[in-house]
Amino acid sequence: MKVLVAGGAGYIGSHVVLELQQAGQQVVVLDNLQTGHRQAVNNIPLILGDIADEVLVGRLISEYGIDAVVHLAAESTVGVSMQDPGLFFTNNVGKGAVFLDTLVKSGVRMLVFSSSAAVYGSPEDMPIKETHPLNPINVYGATKIMFEDMMIWYAQIYGLRWISLRYFNAAGAAEGYNIGEDHQPETHLIPIIMQTLLGQRRRLEIFGDDYLTPDGTCIRDYIHVSDISRAHVLSLEALSAGEAGGIYNLGNEQGFSVQQVLKMCERITGQEIPAQISPRRWGDPTVLVASSAKIKSVLGWRPRYPDLESIVASAWQWHRSNPWGYKTE
Repeated sequence: MKVLVAGGAGYIGSHVVLELQQAGQQVVVLDNLQTGHRQAVNNIPLILGDIADEVLVGRLISEYGIDAVVHLAAESTVGVSMQDPGLFFTNNVGKGAVFLDTLVKSGVRMLVFSSSAAVYGSPEDMPIKETHPLNPINVYGATKIMFEDMMIWYAQIYGLRWISLRYFNAAGAAEGYNIGEDHQPETHLIPIIMQTLLGQRRRLEIFGDDYLTPDGTCIRDYIHVSDISRAHVLSLEALSAGEAGGIYNLGNEQGFSVQQVLKMCERITGQEIPAQISPRRWGDPTVLVASSAKIKSVLGWRPRYPDLESIVASAWQWHRSNPWGYKTE
């Protein structure tokens, strides 16, 4: 297939591009480089632009003969979504609607969408299944639901076949390819720990130690970014084979607390990590752990890096080799 990856120069996007290339697909990347990096997608076509540019997107689909699209281009910082909701509704929903409309009008009928566990809010049941009620507690999660709803209608009206992958906590890096996590500012736990180890932060801030968990800190389901990327390849293959599509959770089905992640990072690196306890952040659920039974059963997905040790070790390798992230041009 010829695949257009929107947001393909970002952290997850660049790993998806790598997996698609390794699977023999022809890839084109569309990215405005707001959070992506040109160096993350070497040796493939990278077009600078916006998903809401109908003329540009239509021309790309025509010129490159695009068969399918992976859509990862979105605002994704949860805290910012609660400070500037208009930014998220404009970029994730408004521009997303323009992008989706351009795809179907240009003849594209296969789409894999980057969704999120944020659609569930503070779940009542663990592990979380795809049938769990949707109750987002932040604007980011709400915008993901809105785009999923749009795809449902476009499937009915235009025959769009789509798969939405609801990620849990992406982490790690593809070893040997010099791509990894580089956000400015960084908001994710494992890279923040790495920055602390590298002396770029004075200490790790742990938001709350009074949750109803064994050590009082929040529990999350961490999944290696390469395993997430592999799920995109399997999703495209399923759509190409005629599957109508649907929604799949994507996690490791096991949770680790902030303190457990901290201790694993100390063990892998052999360094002590200075940390301090701060007040809870508003909107942080106590526990988020996925059930990935559906994607395993239907698409045959299996994590290649299911243990926290592999995830942390690969992240440390990237950050130690690239302490300040990608070099600016």
